[in-house]
Amino acid sequence: MVTFLQETLAEIQKKYSDISEITFILPSKRAGGFLMNELKRESSKTHFAPRIVSIEEFVEELSNLSIVDNTELLFKSYEAYSRINSIDEKDDFETFSTWATTLLNDFNEIDRYLVEPKPFFSYLANIKTLERWGVQDEQTELILNYLRFWESLPSFYENIQSILLNENIGYQGMVYREAISNLEHYIHTNGNKTHIFIGFNALNTAEQHIIQELLETGNTAVYWDTDQSFFQDAKHSASHFIRKYIKEWNYFKNKEPKFIADNFEKPKHFQFVEVQKNVGQAKYVGELLSQLSEEEINKTAIVLGDENLLVPLLYSLPYNLKNVNITMGVYLKNFPAVVFFELLFGIHLRNAETLYYKDILSILNHPLGNDLLPQAHTIAEKLAKENITHIAPNNLFEFSKMEDNGMFQLLFQDWKNDSKTVVKTALQILAELQRKKKTASIEQVVLHQLTLIFSKIEALNEKYPYLKSVKSTLTIFSELAASASLDFEGDAYKGLQIMGVLETRVLDFENVIITSVNEGIFPSGKSNASFITYDLKQQFNLPLYTEKDAIYTYHFYRLLHRAKSITLLYNNHSEGINTGEKSRFIRQLEIEKHPNHTVEKRILSPKVQIKSRALKQIKKSEAVVQRLREIAEKGFSPSTLTSYIRNPLDFYFQKILRLNDFEEVEETVAANTLGTIVHDTLETFYKPLEGSFLSIEKLSEMKDRIHEQVTSEFKKTFKGGTFTKGKNLIVFEVTKRYISNFIDREIVEVEAGNTIKISKIETDLTLEIPIPELDFPVKIHGKVDRVDEYNGQVRIIDYKTGLVNQGDVEIIEWEALTQDYKYSKAFQILAYALMMNKEIPIDNAEAGIISFKNLSSGFLKFGTKTSAYSKREQQITSETLENFTAELKKIILEICDPSIPFIEKEIA
Repeated sequence: MVTFLQETLAEIQKKYSDISEITFILPSKRAGGFLMNELKRESSKTHFAPRIVSIEEFVEELSNLSIVDNTELLFKSYEAYSRINSIDEKDDFETFSTWATTLLNDFNEIDRYLVEPKPFFSYLANIKTLERWGVQDEQTELILNYLRFWESLPSFYENIQSILLNENIGYQGMVYREAISNLEHYIHTNGNKTHIFIGFNALNTAEQHIIQELLETGNTAVYWDTDQSFFQDAKHSASHFIRKYIKEWNYFKNKEPKFIADNFEKPKHFQFVEVQKNVGQAKYVGELLSQLSEEEINKTAIVLGDENLLVPLLYSLPYNLKNVNITMGVYLKNFPAVVFFELLFGIHLRNAETLYYKDILSILNHPLGNDLLPQAHTIAEKLAKENITHIAPNNLFEFSKMEDNGMFQLLFQDWKNDSKTVVKTALQILAELQRKKKTASIEQVVLHQLTLIFSKIEALNEKYPYLKSVKSTLTIFSELAASASLDFEGDAYKGLQIMGVLETRVLDFENVIITSVNEGIFPSGKSNASFITYDLKQQFNLPLYTEKDAIYTYHFYRLLHRAKSITLLYNNHSEGINTGEKSRFIRQLEIEKHPNHTVEKRILSPKVQIKSRALKQIKKSEAVVQRLREIAEKGFSPSTLTSYIRNPLDFYFQKILRLNDFEEVEETVAANTLGTIVHDTLETFYKPLEGSFLSIEKLSEMKDRIHEQVTSEFKKTFKGGTFTKGKNLIVFEVTKRYISNFIDREIVEVEAGNTIKISKIETDLTLEIPIPELDFPVKIHGKVDRVDEYNGQVRIIDYKTGLVNQGDVEIIEWEALTQDYKYSKAFQILAYALMMNKEIPIDNAEAGIISFKNLSSGFLKFGTKTSAYSKREQQITSETLENFTAELKKIILEICDPSIPFIEKEIA
């Protein structure tokens, strides 16, 4: 394959005997680098190299101005804004930075297209007046300020120009306009020198003017990188601009344009690949590359329509690649270190007296937080243990050890909303991180880049007095982090090329793989990031979105000119703003398919293999059996046994391995916490009444103390958590209502003439279960919530704050108790009854549950039935206890049998 640059150089060398005197101007520095590489490759002897510059460098030379950095431009533009006398109430820098970038881009546009500023701004101000308000009567101060702003734009524009010119700098459009002013002088001095423009397409008005004026000297040539197929098709937008220039420029009225070849109609193989999600595209590209030889890889380019695909692609590259050149960098904003500083700034943006625990944990749990604070894990555990949701910085500092206090205070002390403190602190944190990370790694490079960014902000802060707060500093930091990138180093002219769309200009490859060829990405679609209305752009010949589409069309089709194998991938998954629609370019290639082109379509979907998963089994080793002995001797609790019934693996993890749930801050009162508070409150109320009968007076006294006691229990159990607002306040009031309703029910019972004698409250019970099959003692233990005598009838009561219905405490078959977790509540109350039998011999007692969510149903008694519709037997007799004991022994024997593994139970 002969590339465009090779063809162009061959023709130039035929015409010019000494190319060292030529100035070559190309669209980008990268294009210039490839041109120089071609010259080196073709040279058989040593000679002086010609001058090769990008169009931007050439324009800077013409204007005698340097293009200013975007961040410094923002500061200088605020200085210009501050000088506008016609605006009385000016925005602060934070607000200004939210809209200034868009306005500066518009200034850039009108300058590059050489629009006369005064009529343009006058037209724009009139449009804004009609667009927003329309009428002249009854204009408020807000309306007047709004209109005054648009009327002041000429002053704003002139102030910026004046400030920048004084320092011999300018934004891009301003540099272009100044270059036009100096063009005549340049031609007078250098008009006899040869200038050759290579590979241009969409030119702004200034560029068109420069090239046309140089063409008139007779020493300049333009080599267009286009194809006859598109140039001759008046409706095809791939050559929209080049056709326009050749038709309108005086130079081409007498001279033929220089077309190098006609390549698009040559044989080509297209592969259109529909993939689910972006990662699928990266994986498929890796698979394609693994099938190519080294020679083929050297002729291959991967063009990323969406540059966010770079990192997934890098992880998908196959091992057969020896050389990779990446023209784009990885954006700094994607690294964890940037996220760390954004999180830290976010904490100080709130400027609150207390710190929110999640904000603290976001810093402590971040990898950099762990590097800075060795005790981060301990501090996080203390927050969780004391259940602190909000804490003052001074109290937080007490959590850290003395050696950590300096860094701890640096991170969490009040920054007084001062930008200088922000930058100074950030630089100190970065210095500490760089000291701790001494190895040469990507993290070190990121930290170094961040240090440069904060040093730049510090310099700007010294030079300009506009950064006054954390928010303004964060705005500048986010902007700089978003634009900064870490560049890859490699051989630019050897191996696989991974590039962005704009980097492909003037370059050709035999194998082209383009990713993300979706509508809205390639082409990108309409963009409204401008204050200039559509009709205003039309009036002053500024580029419209249709011309932007034509630029994308040119870049896309230009890649196809000389390629032989083209793979286009697109994401068919609809998610967020991505519609999953393939690009119009693919549809166009399908509809206008050339006879010499072959098209292959593929739809890729992930392989879904449904495997039947065997239930996990854990054999009982000697250590497990020994642990079971310990548990048995100490005593199985009813809840332990029901957890085994629910799922033996839960029992294994919780009781054998003693793995507890991760302790974290309980921001909203959990169900188990609510249960504990209700139980503890009722224990406090009823414990002193053991052995006595309930009376109206005693119950009324309890009611008067509900608020005080519940508050005390919340402070004890919920610890540092707040319950004076939000959801927790609702839970607090619900808890009070639960207890109040319960006591009210007791009062109603006593008023009705029923006697209630309290026998036991929250009593610890233990009972040894004789099991001859086991050679070690087995006990069960638990705490019964309440035992009383209701009109002489013994009742064993378990409180539940959740919802329990009568059906949950009734059984038909005794075997169901140890096989179905549904009957876990029945199992528990029978276990309490069995243990209570040791304290108070039970015969014809009752055992059951009082559900606070089902209080209207009263005491839900355990019962047995012979069928679903038969009469219940609700008395706990010696026979009941014997039947339960038999089931209890069965479950304990199963647990302790070394030959029966813990088998995972499928839970519906």
